[in-house]
Amino acid sequence: MLEEMREIICQYVDVEPEKVTEDARFMEDLGFNSFDFMSLVGEVEDRFDVEVEERDVVKIRTVKDAMDYIESLK
Repeated sequence: MLEEMREIICQYVDVEPEKVTEDARFMEDLGFNSFDFMSLVGEVEDRFDVEVEERDVVKIRTVKDAMDYIESLK
């Protein structure tokens, strides 16, 4: 799943794929702003066929948080 997340993330921010690690924080490390992040959430919902609850979005700070959340919905 990390490779898929790298692919999606690199569409939204200008970052080298190898910098997209499980511990990378979306805002601080990868350079997301809130608009980019919400667009990413929409892409993740489409790609993985899940629905991210608005109240849970604020809990997703790292790539691993996102992957764990997606897994919890399957």
